[in-house]
This record gives sequence, structure tokens and C-alpha cells, in this order.
Amino acid sequence: MENINNIIVRIANDGDTGYAQEIVDEMADSAKVRGTGIAKRSPEYIAKKMLEGKAVIALSTDGHWAGFCYIEEWSHGKFVANSGLIVSPNFRKSGVAKRIKETTFALSRKKYPDAKIFGLTTGLAVMKINSDLGYEPVTYSELTDDDEFWAGCKSCVNYDILMSKDRKNCMCTAMLFDPKDHYKPEETKEYFKEKSKIYERLLRLKQHKFLQAFRKKANNKSFFLSLFNL
Repeated sequence: MENINNIIVRIANDGDTGYAQEIVDEMADSAKVRGTGIAKRSPEYIAKKMLEGKAVIALSTDGHWAGFCYIEEWSHGKFVANSGLIVSPNFRKSGVAKRIKETTFALSRKKYPDAKIFGLTTGLAVMKINSDLGYEPVTYSELTDDDEFWAGCKSCVNYDILMSKDRKNCMCTAMLFDPKDHYKPEETKEYFKEKSKIYERLLRLKQHKFLQAFRKKANNKSFFLSLFNL
């Protein structure tokens, strides 16, 4: 447990399930504001993660929900995802997102010490946090091939893009921490710092190219296919 500017970050428990609906509502609202996709989760699913001890929650000292993240296991424990990172609007830019990720990452390493930890994100801020922990950008082929994981993307507005690329690329950037083969966090942090402007331009270009291609899909299918086969 850690108190950061009157915000407590800790492993969620059965007493936190009452926040589940508020958490999923904010996940959906945040995705709409950003104009990006998200794999939707039900309040029951979020509550289950809390009951299993596979979630991290941030609360203000007066009991308001501040942030959340949870752990998912794939490919029989070979892969683990730290998913659903969300911060309440009232607590953004407070540093709580980083603390939540750090706590979730530590919990993942404790529960699944041999698992590869991965994430998919459309945000540069999350990429920075991941880099600080030792994650590296990777291709989708290095992630789990578990069909159940990819089925979770069906509720994302970008699912058609993902499937058109045979699950090899999409709007999100893939990042991975391999406990058996990874750089030190200091190295990945420094590398991201050096390349952050490049990553930012690539994210914008990726979004522009994919969305532009999708707009033309109805009128020119052959152009769409050729663009995605570059």
C-alpha cells in the first residue's frame, strides 16, 4: 500500500466491488473522448478480478475512486496482460497512473514470475510508463496467439482493422516485458526518451493511414487491400 498525495494505491479486494460499475463507465467514456477503441468489460468481470486478487485500485483517503488496472492470464500462464488502466478525471495528471502500473506490474511478477507481460495501447503516456518498467515495443506476432484474448477485441471500434491485418497490426502499439530476455528499465526508459518524438509521429501517422484507408474502403476496396499489404 502506498499513499501518494492522499491517494492510496493497493491490491483490490471484495470490499471494492461497488466501484465496478463506475470503473467500466469511465473506461467507455474515456475511449469515446479519445476517439479510440477499447475491449469492453462488464462490471461483473471487473468485480471478479477484484475477488481473485488480480486487480489494483487507487482510492482517495475520503473514499473516492481514483484509478484501476487488472491482470489477465493467457496461453496457460505463458503471457500476462496488465489491462484496463483507467484514471478518474478528477485525479488525472497526479502521477497515479504510473503508480497503478508499477503496482500491477509488481503483482504480475509475483503471481506469474515466468510469464511474459504485454500490453496494447494507443497512448504515448502509457508507452512511457511501460518503458520505465522495462517493456519494449514489439510486433503483434510476439504476443499471445490465444484466440480468447483476441476475441476480447470484438467490442473495440477498430476490430475490423485488426482482422483485416490478420491480427498482425492495428491502431494499438504492442509492448512486451520478457523476464528471460529484456533490457534494464533504465535502458528502455532512456531509449524511449530519445525516441519519444519519433513514436509520437508514428502513432499519428498510423492512425491517419488506417482511418484514411477505412474511409476509402467502401469506394475502393483494391486500394484498401494494397495499402494494408505494404
